Amino acid sequence: MVDVSPLRIEPAVPADYARIAELTVSVYADGGLASPAYHPELADVAGRAGRAQLLVVRDGSDRIIGSVALVLDGDFGEVTESDDEAAVRMLVVDPAAQGRGIGERLMTECLDRARAAGKKRMVLSTGPLMTAAHRLYERLGFTRLPERDWTPVPGIDLRVYELEL
Repeated sequence: MVDVSPLRIEPAVPADYARIAELTVSVYADGGLASPAYHPELADVAGRAGRAQLLVVRDGSDRIIGSVALVLDGDFGEVTESDDEAAVRMLVVDPAAQGRGIGERLMTECLDRARAAGKKRMVLSTGPLMTAAHRLYERLGFTRLPERDWTPVPGIDLRVYELEL
């Protein structure tokens, strides 16, 4: 059981990268959300840190139980089309802590940071099997943007969602 009482959301530091990599790969792999060929990308936390703001959620015992990459500039968002757009990538929550609003808290923090940075829209891409994430995004007011759906590699079809900020 994960202690979720005094949760803290804060920027990740290099000492967190190994745990973020472990958590991200395990959530995607155990959920059947990514092929093994994508695992090195999921594990490349230092690479993400150079292109996005990495945020973590720590529980009462200071353990990282969630993470997300917030893209405010550059091309790491892959679905952003203008400087007015922010994106999120690789949102994960420890399976032992899922269902307790942690993903929603991470998304809310990302939306607040995007607004503070002057962004007009948040966009994200998600796989068809990520149904819990789809419910979260829709609950937060995101809508589908099917004209921007994309296929990064053959056989991987990603859906794009947006939220006007």
